[in-house]
Amino acid sequence: MTAAPVRPAVSTASLAGALPPPGAVLVTLALGAVAGLAAAVVMDVPMSRQSEGFTPAYLAASVLRRTPPSDVSFRDANLVHHAAGALAGVLYAVVAGALVLALGATPSVDALASVLPVHAVGVGVVVAFIYLFFAHIVLPRAGGTIYEERATAVRGQWLRSSLVFGAALAVIAPALFSTVV
Repeated sequence: MTAAPVRPAVSTASLAGALPPPGAVLVTLALGAVAGLAAAVVMDVPMSRQSEGFTPAYLAASVLRRTPPSDVSFRDANLVHHAAGALAGVLYAVVAGALVLALGATPSVDALASVLPVHAVGVGVVVAFIYLFFAHIVLPRAGGTIYEERATAVRGQWLRSSLVFGAALAVIAPALFSTVV
């Protein structure tokens, strides 16, 4: 008979000490939402200047409302667009925060360079997610002539808009987080 391998004892107290306090988590998520909302507002400018305009926002709102895009008001499209931006900012905060915890980095204003790779990965994950989610889930669900006749143009516009969102988030998030951390 062989002896069972000895595992180090891990207490819940030691795990709890490695995690940030709940208040810090809520602040991080809230800052992520604010950064995402601000990036979505910046994204409005190139969206309004492209040939497809706010088509992606109308499509997303129409899928959520289960109505044709023509029945969606500009207010509803804008609301969905900005809410999606805030949620994308929360996703950024979750990804970056999880990476900071996993890598043991301690973000601070003086040590911002130590978390820049984490920041870049967080922004990259968010940009990839919002593009892929819209292009391969929302757009096909919207269907109709937009999907059948203009899918390539709408996806191209959404890719450009997503990259603008990522660039804005890449600037806004560190500035916002550095004021609090």
